[in-house]
Amino acid sequence: INYMKSSINVRYNVYQNSGCTHFSAGAALCSSSGKAPYQRCSSQDSLDEQAMVDYFREVEIIQRSGDAETQEDLQLKVADEGEQEEAWLMEAGLATLFDESASDGEDGIVLLSTLTRTQAAAVERRVETLKQTLRKRNKPYSVPDVREIFKPSPFQSVRCCVCVFIVWVGNGVGPGAPGGGADAETDINLEVSFSEQALIYKEGLKVTQPQNEADDRLPDFKVSQDKTGQTRVGDLSAEDMKKVRRLVLIEMSALFDTCGIEVKAHKALKVKVRESGLFGVSLSTLLEQDQRRIPGTKVPLILQHLISHIEEQGLDTEGVLRIPGAATRVKAVCHELEHKFYEGVFPWESLKQHDVASLLKLFIRELPYPLLTVEYFNAFVSVLKLPTKKQQLQALNLLVLLLPEPNRDTLKALMEFFQRVIDHKDRNKMTLNNVAVVMAPNIFMCKGFRSKISEQQEFAMATGTANIVRLLIRYQNLLWTIPKFILNQVRKQNMENQRKMNRDRAVKKLLKKMAYDRERAEGGFIRVQAPQFSMVSMAVQLTEDLKASDVLTRFLSQERTLSVKREDLCLYEMGGNIKERCLDEETYIKALLELNPSAEWVIKSVQH
Repeated sequence: INYMKSSINVRYNVYQNSGCTHFSAGAALCSSSGKAPYQRCSSQDSLDEQAMVDYFREVEIIQRSGDAETQEDLQLKVADEGEQEEAWLMEAGLATLFDESASDGEDGIVLLSTLTRTQAAAVERRVETLKQTLRKRNKPYSVPDVREIFKPSPFQSVRCCVCVFIVWVGNGVGPGAPGGGADAETDINLEVSFSEQALIYKEGLKVTQPQNEADDRLPDFKVSQDKTGQTRVGDLSAEDMKKVRRLVLIEMSALFDTCGIEVKAHKALKVKVRESGLFGVSLSTLLEQDQRRIPGTKVPLILQHLISHIEEQGLDTEGVLRIPGAATRVKAVCHELEHKFYEGVFPWESLKQHDVASLLKLFIRELPYPLLTVEYFNAFVSVLKLPTKKQQLQALNLLVLLLPEPNRDTLKALMEFFQRVIDHKDRNKMTLNNVAVVMAPNIFMCKGFRSKISEQQEFAMATGTANIVRLLIRYQNLLWTIPKFILNQVRKQNMENQRKMNRDRAVKKLLKKMAYDRERAEGGFIRVQAPQFSMVSMAVQLTEDLKASDVLTRFLSQERTLSVKREDLCLYEMGGNIKERCLDEETYIKALLELNPSAEWVIKSVQH
């Protein structure tokens, strides 16, 4: 913290003559009055300047609050060599590539057939890494050669060329692309794989390092209107969303791979967490509690109430998310909520707005597992390593879609709330930058993670995490949509699965018919149809001496009202190994059945 303070004080001295009223970071950080000891500047400086003072002030407030002193820190573990690739392949639905007994064999083959070249490269890379790891351990393995997984087709090179053409023309990237100016930089192309676009950008343009931008300089990204409509989270069935998630995982990995960014996934070791209550309880447990009271609840009720209370009474309160509530009051209210919330007797009208905001931040921090999940925490932090704002936005889009549903829905509720706070910035003095820097440490500084990094690393991360929160708030309408290219890949999988189902259905129908024919032959009867006449079908006892003429006689005896003459009727052998044959009346049915066991028998009138 001293390192951070000294760094901030240096910035304070540099910007003293900027025309705004700044304050001593040290004095502010040590202030316990509950009110900001300064007047805020209305300008939008970048996050490297005055806005970051709020970040470290929030960090010290969190440290002083002593959150959940009895709660065990989340223990994080970096996956062992090969373990990460194995988990990745399983999550992507491709476990069959290293385990022949896996149940996703057919689905995995269909999935592989829909991948783009960059997505296929991401799979190849992980299969090869896993193969090498197993070889080092001298373990028996059945990982196929990557060349067997992705055998080049005669059309592969043509398809790649077409894909490149689409990216250049449709997205305005690449040298000499039409419309490659400012419009191309702000147009979001959802029809071409993000990793394919990144590859063309990497091959055709010089990569520049991203710069921090103030609110009014963040690009106004826009998506071209699609006549087939946008697809948002929640619009698809659970079965299709499962396919979306697998494709998104592969695409996200392909995007980072293409840009040369390695993302190591953590996994959480099991810790003892509360099994009931409000604070320090997992999202899944909270939602189980809440859904017993209100079926269909997607965002924890306590968070909904905290947000609603601020929106109804506190959106115009100055510094509503920045100024902390009194620590002793917040702890007392937290304890009271635990006992009275579900009984519906908690006195909401007595709460102060800054206390409610502190409770909301406490709720986020106290989640036993981070809101952005342990698995994808590093990926979120790594987003700003991508070379352009557009790619950063695309990566965030994919990461949002990868979050488990409870985390994704809760994050969306928070982002919508933050935007409503920002909409009242003229009164509450909470701009996009202000909200982002105050909320970033609450979202990103989970207990297990903070204990693993140094103060210098935390200082270096501060601007990055605040910028990620800025992007999540500003572009939330884009981030919770499913890219069209992902949806198209899902459609291709479903079409292939449907074709397979039709083939299977046809085979089952044929086998059933063959079994039925065998049964009827062994059981001593055949079924004769007469669709031209009123009778639908007729069962006829099968004997050694049964002839076609006997069948016609039986038919006429049952259909006495027919005006057709006997000589105008014929018994037909249809299907099986012949298309259609009018039978001689002296034909022995049992002998013919042995020759064509799948035949059907139909009586029709004939014209002589």
